Amino acid sequence: MNADELKKVTTEALNQLSAALEQGHSESLTALLRTMARFHRYSLHNVCLIINQRREATRVAGFHAWRKLGRFVRKGEKGIAILAPITARRDADAADGESKTVMGFRAAYVFDIEQTDGAPLPESAEASGDPGAKTACLRAAIVSHGIALDYVGELDGALGTSSGGRIQVLIDLQPAAEFMVLAHEYAHELLHRRDDRPASRDTRELEAEAVAFVVGQAIGLDVTDSSRDYIHLYRGDSAALAESLARIQRTAGAILAAIQTDEINAGLEASQSAA
Repeated sequence: MNADELKKVTTEALNQLSAALEQGHSESLTALLRTMARFHRYSLHNVCLIINQRREATRVAGFHAWRKLGRFVRKGEKGIAILAPITARRDADAADGESKTVMGFRAAYVFDIEQTDGAPLPESAEASGDPGAKTACLRAAIVSHGIALDYVGELDGALGTSSGGRIQVLIDLQPAAEFMVLAHEYAHELLHRRDDRPASRDTRELEAEAVAFVVGQAIGLDVTDSSRDYIHLYRGDSAALAESLARIQRTAGAILAAIQTDEINAGLEASQSAA
């Protein structure tokens, strides 16, 4: 399968999603958001390709990447085709990665962990339903972005608000709820403070909630009870739906990357203090 054929697969997947939403069925959209959570470093196109070819996939890597982790792809397993960028240097004399540009895309193949055998992978240290240190990392990411963060005793019934450079969160929330509210309001700050934001307030709320859903799911929270029906992200316009999904994917990925960076920095500081 070549790059053009893979792009047709993602287009068809989004068209099928639109058709399902037209008929009032949003299970496929929720499934797509769950896949985004598992593969938040992948583009929307590749998320669509993964869910289209292997809906139950939980962790994917290339053949050689699995070998480095002490695992081996079983003989006869069919790879999951995704799009990989073809890059070239803008300046032949430059040695840094910043000088590279994407020239096109090619088909590449990854395999789900269930298609491999070998050494077990380390389990996540986070207990289900408890974000642990990730809440502090999320707060640090918000503040480092130049956004004021305050905890208050009353918000007129709301759990959190954002107002362009300032986030307020209700005090004494349960750990999982606090994390989800922070992620939701941070998503508003990243997505909806520019002129290109969706005109509909409902769409903005659903985009922010979808980002929080993806981020919460990605760190291991049980977000089932707090999730809502995302069908209203679709308003009869497939292009607008694809744009919203791409915005959700990028924003969730950025938040998760920031959390990971802060976790690494905190670990380094702790080790240096111990030394």
